[in-house]
Order: sequence, then C-alpha cells, then structure tokens
Amino acid sequence: MSNVDITPALGKTISDLRFSENDNDSALSITFADGSKLTLFDDGQSCCETRYMRTDDNLAEYIGGRLLGAEVKDVPELIGFWKDEDEYGAHDVQFLEITTSKGSFVMSNHNEHNGYYRGFCIEAKYEQ
Repeated sequence: MSNVDITPALGKTISDLRFSENDNDSALSITFADGSKLTLFDDGQSCCETRYMRTDDNLAEYIGGRLLGAEVKDVPELIGFWKDEDEYGAHDVQFLEITTSKGSFVMSNHNEHNGYYRGFCIEAKYEQ
C-alpha cells in the first residue's frame, strides 16, 4: 500500500532534485527554495525480494519548477523475469509520476521477488 501524500510540498519551487541508488535502498529527494525537503522511497522491503527505483528522465530539467502533484500508477505483472533465468520469479513495476510546472517525470519502482512477496509501499517523507 503506497502512501504518497505530498500535500505540504505542493506549490513549492524545486531548488534541487537528486536520485540516490544503493542496493535495495533508492530514493528521490526534492529540495525546495524554502529549505524544506520531500523524499520519496519504497519502504516495504521483505525477505526474498529486491526493490529499486529507476528513471530515464533528466531531473535537472525540472529544477526551478513548482511541484504540482504525484500519482502512483500500477503496471501489469511481468511473470518469469528474474536475474537468474533458471530461478522462478516475478517482477512487479509501479510508476510514480511527479508533475511540476515544467512538465512531468516518471520514477519506475521495481520489486523482483519469488512470487510470494508482492506490492509496493511508496512513502513520502516531508521535512520542514
């Protein structure tokens, strides 16, 4: 279950956008002109799965824009995708579309698992 409440950050001007990616720990950080910060990440890690975020968008293009919204969009399940093709698994994807006054960009959230662990837990953490 995702909880992407960005209400406190709506309308704020983006001064920095950073995507950090480590093993099973990736996040999008949005810093605003007033010094506040919004971090978006998947907080649902369980056993026997790999979770990560990706984007193909150039985040620098959205600096200076105002944050207008965020929407989670589900994608049909991709059965049989796994890092080791001899091992059964599932690969779930969920998109997080961020809308700004300069346009929208998309973060794809991935959960590679053994078929038992499913779903996402996209969270938004706002710091004043």
